[in-house]
Amino acid sequence: MSSNCYQYDVIVIGAGHAGTEAAAAAARIGARTALLTTNLDTVGQMSCNPAIGGVAKGQIVREVDALGGLMGQAIDATGIQFRMLNCRKGPAMHSPRAQADKRAYQHYVKCQIEQQTNLDLRQEIVEDLITETKGTETRVLGVSVRGEASYMAPTVVLTTGTFLKAIMHTGDEKTAGGRAGEGTTAGISGALHRLGFELERFKTGTPPRLNARTIDYSKVESQPGDETPQPFSFLTDKLSAEQLPCHIAYTNESVHDLIRENLHRAPMYSGQINSRGPRYCPSIEDKVVRFADKTGHQLFLEPEGWKTQEVYVNGISTSLPRDVQDQMFRMIKGLENARIMRYGYAVEYDFCPPTQLWPHLESKRVGGLFFAGQINGTTGYEEAAGQGLIAGLNAARQTASKEPWVPTRDQAYIGVLVDDLVTAGTDEPYRMFTSRAEYRLLLRQDNADRRLTQQADELGLISDQRLQRYQKKMAQMENGMRLLKKSKVENVAADIYLKRPEIDWQQMCQLIPELTSIEANAAQQCLYDIKYEGYISRQRVEVERQQRHAGKRIPPTFDYNSIGPLRNEAKEKLSKIRPLNLDQAKRISGITPADLALVLAHMESKRKT
Repeated sequence: MSSNCYQYDVIVIGAGHAGTEAAAAAARIGARTALLTTNLDTVGQMSCNPAIGGVAKGQIVREVDALGGLMGQAIDATGIQFRMLNCRKGPAMHSPRAQADKRAYQHYVKCQIEQQTNLDLRQEIVEDLITETKGTETRVLGVSVRGEASYMAPTVVLTTGTFLKAIMHTGDEKTAGGRAGEGTTAGISGALHRLGFELERFKTGTPPRLNARTIDYSKVESQPGDETPQPFSFLTDKLSAEQLPCHIAYTNESVHDLIRENLHRAPMYSGQINSRGPRYCPSIEDKVVRFADKTGHQLFLEPEGWKTQEVYVNGISTSLPRDVQDQMFRMIKGLENARIMRYGYAVEYDFCPPTQLWPHLESKRVGGLFFAGQINGTTGYEEAAGQGLIAGLNAARQTASKEPWVPTRDQAYIGVLVDDLVTAGTDEPYRMFTSRAEYRLLLRQDNADRRLTQQADELGLISDQRLQRYQKKMAQMENGMRLLKKSKVENVAADIYLKRPEIDWQQMCQLIPELTSIEANAAQQCLYDIKYEGYISRQRVEVERQQRHAGKRIPPTFDYNSIGPLRNEAKEKLSKIRPLNLDQAKRISGITPADLALVLAHMESKRKT
């Protein structure tokens, strides 16, 4: 071992959205933590789109914030446009989204990391994992870094993003690297191979960036932010910063013809890339091929900040050659004279199929080694942040000899995300949608603090300030509900009267003046609880029924091969995933109720014996 050896409780590798949340969470609960990154100037960098949130993703950001994470406060402090999506639908579908000043966001996150107690941020190139095998058990001991030095800790969190053996593609040009201008991390891929991990390849892409000075905004549609923007963080009272508009342009048949003529030069169609990309964020090449009947596709022109002319063209992700990218824009109304500042490209990279992880995101193969973010096959800053917080928390808890904690599917979208990954895996870059959550009426963006903040306090994740704000809100809610239950309107109990579709909170305040003392965030919760009481009650009954299944635990070492009548497919899948309870087991693809009945009967027989 090198004489240059540093001792920590938790080591986090990678300082993107997963890594910063992982390191901050571990440090907040008292673990001495090292966050290692190849470049200190890219901590918290937004590698692709300059936005946080969106459908279901916004809910994850609110949950990360309720658990004391960084992302919500960071976007509130640096956002340049805020919008609440799906406002015409019910509150379960409302999703916050905000454009960020990319550089300001990155600097904010880096500053928070630098100021975090118990956390050391270091610029290091990790070359290998240090492990030890005793009998049949292998555990991580630390990492070795370039320059003959090592960092030792009983737990290590890998958050390497798209940098594992990464290759960037633009036309037939190939460059090693996981992001424009940066290299790759082949050493960690090699270490994972050596340790017996299964690795697969995914691809993702990014669109060109244009110079705003060269866009004719008179020919494109304006898309302003909300008049009364709503913050992401439960610690933010009000957003007062000026907002920048986004704009919408459209492709056309001429652009589509150009793309079709050059498909043989696109890496995805020439055979140069064989990896699977994100289905719900396809390249413009895929859109033209898969939706051949469409005569145009929306392009969202999103400014990247106050002090830059770069504009992110959301909706035209591409790896076509440079000359084709130049020609495309000359054919689009409003962009005829637009100049590309950065060309689009695709990135092909290694990831570890997440069925190799326990629900608390520790690997099954190597004790103490945790994974979070795109290394688990996900896509998106928000999904990465949620995983990072859970991995960092549990790495620190393991170091302190405490039981792991993971939110359940009825507690958080983060719980849905983690369970989907470790139980079913993913055959394409995983993206969160509201449709993935069977209890989405309970998992609204507005009540994330009610679902998670009390638990976060018990875990040691949040500050006294956050807890006090939460307790004040709950007291206000209690007071509001008390006033409604004791008052009458037109000889009807006020809480029953409020259920009427045409009645809103403002009208109730006119009828019951005492309600004006209830703050807006607490009043909203009272309103939703009353309006949707019937739906919420039915969903809670479903949750209780599922919890009875979840209560039937399965030992991690359970031998499925010893169940003679169990189908071979079921034995193979159950042995691979090693579900921790019957509720998780039933969500494994291909597992039938008959399989579960055999497992339960065998468990009962063993228990009686």
